[in-house]
Amino acid sequence: MSTRAIILLSVGRRGVGRRIFHQNLDCSKRIISSRSLHICARPNIAINRSFAACTSRLLQLRLPSSGKANCYSTYCHDMSIYLPSQLKIETNVCSPDYDGIVLVSGTPPGSEEPEPFKSVLFCAAQIDSGLFELGAVLPINLPAKRLIYSPTGSINPDYDDVRVFKEAAVKGIKRALQAGVRKPLLVLLPDSRFENTELVTLLGALEALYVPLEVREIGPERTHKAAQLAVWSPICSKKLQGVVKLAGALESGRYVARDIGGSDPERMAPPRVEEYVRELFANTRINVQVISDLPTLEKEYPLFAAVNRGASVIPRHAGRIIFLTYEPQDPSCVLETVMLVGKGVTFDTGGNDIKVSHGMVGMSRDKCGAAASVGFMQTVNLLQPPTVKVVAAIGVVRNSCGENAYVADEVVTARSGARVRVNNTDAEGRFVMADILYHVKEMAMGSVNPHIFTIATLTGHAMRTAGDGFSIAMDNSVARSVSNAYKLQACGDVVGDMFEVSIIRREDFDLHKGKMEGDDIIQSGQKSSAATNRGHQGPCAFLIMASGLDKHGKTSEKPLEYCHLDIAASAGNLPDPATGAPIAALSKRFLAKEFEENLAEANGAPLKYTHIDMAGQLGLGLNFYDGNPLLGLAYCYLVQGKCLTIYTCPPGCELISELDCKPVVAAPTRLCALRSAGSVQESLTGKMVQLVCSEEDAGVEEECARSSKSCR
Repeated sequence: MSTRAIILLSVGRRGVGRRIFHQNLDCSKRIISSRSLHICARPNIAINRSFAACTSRLLQLRLPSSGKANCYSTYCHDMSIYLPSQLKIETNVCSPDYDGIVLVSGTPPGSEEPEPFKSVLFCAAQIDSGLFELGAVLPINLPAKRLIYSPTGSINPDYDDVRVFKEAAVKGIKRALQAGVRKPLLVLLPDSRFENTELVTLLGALEALYVPLEVREIGPERTHKAAQLAVWSPICSKKLQGVVKLAGALESGRYVARDIGGSDPERMAPPRVEEYVRELFANTRINVQVISDLPTLEKEYPLFAAVNRGASVIPRHAGRIIFLTYEPQDPSCVLETVMLVGKGVTFDTGGNDIKVSHGMVGMSRDKCGAAASVGFMQTVNLLQPPTVKVVAAIGVVRNSCGENAYVADEVVTARSGARVRVNNTDAEGRFVMADILYHVKEMAMGSVNPHIFTIATLTGHAMRTAGDGFSIAMDNSVARSVSNAYKLQACGDVVGDMFEVSIIRREDFDLHKGKMEGDDIIQSGQKSSAATNRGHQGPCAFLIMASGLDKHGKTSEKPLEYCHLDIAASAGNLPDPATGAPIAALSKRFLAKEFEENLAEANGAPLKYTHIDMAGQLGLGLNFYDGNPLLGLAYCYLVQGKCLTIYTCPPGCELISELDCKPVVAAPTRLCALRSAGSVQESLTGKMVQLVCSEEDAGVEEECARSSKSCR
């Protein structure tokens, strides 16, 4: 039986600081499970008896169980097929199964490492003052014989982030391979300065072991750099198991993304992308649908078909649109829907506005948005979240030049009905995604709590703006009102998958308004994105306009959250390998919640404090509750595991401020209404809300019912 969190809300007169509700938390006992949260309201004696009867109800919110409390279901198939090497947890550093030990540390050598590493590093530091900055390969009196010490070097607490551990891990594994190590044992050490240090270190080690698909296909002797990667850590065994499982799922997704995004234009031409995806998700919970016939593409996805026209005459280059869908075993448990649209241009010649002066070099990486979408689905496939539905739609096409290719000045009618004039055939990415985004938008209309994303290596301007290694997130008005991009940025910060945030302004829409009579939208400006003011925000505005998302803003009948992710600077440029960005950040944001609850429990994490200020939201008399802080609080603890503060400023408007995120404006909404004695059940965002009357208040309830008063 799980222990339950009890939060006491005392109702009284408006006090200092306009505070009405205060919670009193008994933190003497740890919460073993947060699947149920009980919120009990006790009335102040000064409030009338009818109001007391209403406020003394027990409000119980339950999340649907996945069958295994606080734990994701086991992996659905052999993950080692899509990992650079097999992962193993080692409990004994004296095991003879390894020929080298890689130790990544952020503290000076010989200070905080466990033995026997501490003594070895302390002695080495006495004769090498550069050890903490450069690292070394050292002898150690263990069966592995070699200790590859890979330090982070000095860490600036003001500006450094957890990526220093990833970089040290990559460096350490590469140095171990150079030293001839083929069976490495990785030592994961915690570091209190950063969250998820162990996870990021392990992801860095796995990244260094990746072998490109085309190299693996040369022969079996080239498939792995190391037969296996074992992990030892002084942290508790339960947390270590969680770290290894989560790292395996994340790296498997990034592995798939590197395969698709990093392979050459022929190895990953559109038909072969389809072949890879079908093989990847065969006999799994991921449903695969492919659209490749020209009549359907021309009718349903005319903007995509325009880009595909030049390559469609060559069968091995013919484009296709691939839909991937994951749905939990119990669809009624879905609390949110993640919907991705990925740009998959397998090679970009620029079309008839052809790239010149070696501008085509590296354009096989223009499919990394689609690659990341497929990779994210692989991580979903392994974690199988019980409350999240995921849809990924990728447009895989080659932007070829030639007599059959589309050209500037053409006017193409989009699926949304908008007439779009072509200005530059090298701005093909937005054309590839716009009609698919329209289709996903229509799907979102009937989905539970949808979050729509486009992912693309879209503009050179993004590279100039953010710099190597940074994705850029841009919200529409609805997503911005809930700080979606900032939440994603915060998630990326703690897993080393970095984001910058840009804001969409009216100028971005003005740039794409039609200029000629009969034109609704123009595809782009006359210059390249890198030479255009606000060059990476404009394409996001185009996608909103061309897909019809501009009709689903904050004041519409059906507001929809949409965020565009430009990964041109983070996807990886030749000759470096593809990175798999932003799979880790998206997974942290949407998939790792229950998994991380397990890790927090293993660490004995204390219950976080939450203050609720409901001034102006709580009416007297029979108006028990007129806002949504209880729902927000329950969602915070049960689903996200985050600290939440709710307050009102100005009156009538609630600001929800989450940990590491900017304030979010949430409109007040009535939670529920109790009209008679007994119990009332109603479904609220997939959760069951139950109000139970106590026996001592039954008489008061009957009195309320007789007087035809509504208790809320």
